[in-house]
Amino acid sequence: MTENGITFVGMDAHKQAINVAMLLPGQSQAVEWLVANEPGAIRRLAKKLEREAPGEVRCCYEAGPCGYALQRELQHAGGIICEVVAPSLIPVKPGERIKTDRRDARKLAELLRADLLTEVHTPTVEQEAVRDLGRGREDAQEDLTRARQRMGKFLLRRALIFTASKRAWGQLHRQWLRGLRFEYAADQAVFDDYLLGIEQLEERVRTLETKLIAAAEQAPYREPVGWLRCFRGIDTVTAITLVAELHDFRRFATARARMAYLGLVPSEYSSGLSRHRGSITKTGNRHVRRVLVETAWHYRHRGKAGKILRARRQDQPGSVIALAERAQERLYRRFRHLEESGKPRPKVVVAIARELVGFLWAAMLPANRAAQAKQTMTQGSRRSTIAALRSKTEVVSLNR
Repeated sequence: MTENGITFVGMDAHKQAINVAMLLPGQSQAVEWLVANEPGAIRRLAKKLEREAPGEVRCCYEAGPCGYALQRELQHAGGIICEVVAPSLIPVKPGERIKTDRRDARKLAELLRADLLTEVHTPTVEQEAVRDLGRGREDAQEDLTRARQRMGKFLLRRALIFTASKRAWGQLHRQWLRGLRFEYAADQAVFDDYLLGIEQLEERVRTLETKLIAAAEQAPYREPVGWLRCFRGIDTVTAITLVAELHDFRRFATARARMAYLGLVPSEYSSGLSRHRGSITKTGNRHVRRVLVETAWHYRHRGKAGKILRARRQDQPGSVIALAERAQERLYRRFRHLEESGKPRPKVVVAIARELVGFLWAAMLPANRAAQAKQTMTQGSRRSTIAALRSKTEVVSLNR
């Protein structure tokens, strides 16, 4: 690729500084320097690359905590091609025992020139905002779960166990909590603080969930969220999480590719005649994998469309509803079969989540294809109508 006059630039980006390694066309030795990780310095970096590179410039850096800000700054400053690459898919030499920022930048430039890096999908600023809204709600929910566990352990150490119902944190449980009084002021202070923290976190979760649902009702999320809500176990929060995290379902050519991206396929180590398959790879997006596993638990029941599910399916495409019904029948039978064969329930749920991915992928794509086919048919009917009118005109003119 060096004959084409392309300059390859590898960057190792950190909070304070960025190590830059530039490989000019026809050269094997990289030019290296250090720049500050701030907007002004990045703009000057873009100008320097344009000034010193004789032709096209291609940059890359690893996806990490710095996000996509560096890529956007470079593209805005000079229209430079900048790729964010997957760190887990960067080739590693088994014998390498030295790792520095300078070596990493040089290695990225060399691998980019050899076309051995895998670019990650970059969301737009609006897509990233909705995605972070969903992740913020997920973080608040995790904090709420921890706070409730602390309260439960605090009460258990004092032999205070709620037995009025099986459901914790329901109305009866809260009435029981508000009626508790402790002999010592220190215990009462800890209990009141725990309870206040739980109520504040519950309000945080409700507020973020309301904003997330409001985002799901706006374009371009309204239509795909409506399709996903046709499936059992998927309501608005789960649907908007799937759409916001995956951005575009058309990125995946096959359902298997999407399963592999989400880390739901088994790992494998095969050599010669030996073949060993292990647990799932757990690569890719863990947020999507979590909500899919949670959804898969719903398919342990023999399903029928209840009142709530029928309401969610109202005014949705018939093809998507039919696919959701097929998924319910198939996944329930699969769940029962795997359980009866002695498989542990966690493994069964993961297997169901993997198959559910295929149904969701199929539900999202046919609608786009159907729309395109409809548009093509409309254009074809218009052309045939115009052709028929032209033939009639020619016949009339000949008769005359």
